[in-house]
Amino acid sequence: MPLITIDTKKCRRDGICAAACPAQIIVWTDKKSFPTLLAQGEEFCINCGHCVAVCPHGALTLATMAPADCPPVERDLLPGADALRHLLLARRSIRRYKKTPVSRKVLAELLDVARTAPTGSNRQEVHWLVISDPDEVRRLAQMVIDFMNIMLSVTTDEAAAKRFRRIVNAWDNGRDRITRGAPHLVLAHSPADLSFPSADCAIALTYLELYAYARGLGTCWAGYFTAAAGLHEPLIRALALPAGRQCYGAVMLGYPQYRYLRIPKRNDMQVVWR
Repeated sequence: MPLITIDTKKCRRDGICAAACPAQIIVWTDKKSFPTLLAQGEEFCINCGHCVAVCPHGALTLATMAPADCPPVERDLLPGADALRHLLLARRSIRRYKKTPVSRKVLAELLDVARTAPTGSNRQEVHWLVISDPDEVRRLAQMVIDFMNIMLSVTTDEAAAKRFRRIVNAWDNGRDRITRGAPHLVLAHSPADLSFPSADCAIALTYLELYAYARGLGTCWAGYFTAAAGLHEPLIRALALPAGRQCYGAVMLGYPQYRYLRIPKRNDMQVVWR
């Protein structure tokens, strides 16, 4: 099957598909011609599907997807600017969770949204590890504490040592400052040899965090866990990620114990206009 197929009965020869193609491999000359594929264009296609999604007439089919495979954009469901702005401002990082577990169905729904986040060159190489057992979350958090104790014995950075001591002391006194008692932990991992694996995972986790808030859930970036997941061998072995892949981000997830009623102040915008 060719990379692109044009239904000449539907095509209006408007050139929109050619204009929208990120790789610029669709050629359209004028109103007298139909769009065609650039010579050896297959080599540069990133399979983003923009050509299929942008055609108003459903005239273009990509070898990997047809118009019928792509759900229509439902304009009535899109939030207005005010609603979206308020959601972004109102979302908080949650550090106290109920013990109520999140169902597998809802967890899968979150990941189904997060998998659509943009990735460099549309590689779509963000994969997921969901720790859904609270006891396992705590066991892994203990490994982060073990890592901090090791770091305390070797670090010369007194500021870092002070932070680590507080977190370890809290753990020893029954207060979890690693995963905050969250019932679940979601890790995003990617091949380390990609161009932008850290950004890919961070964007995908941001999608997950925003949608989680819209679904009544709470999240918080697990920074200490993420750092230890790339450095502490016992934790790396416990996570058992596929060879060549690295954890580039993790978030705690669960139902918030408290509801935030106000939007706290933040620093003024720092910007240089040119």
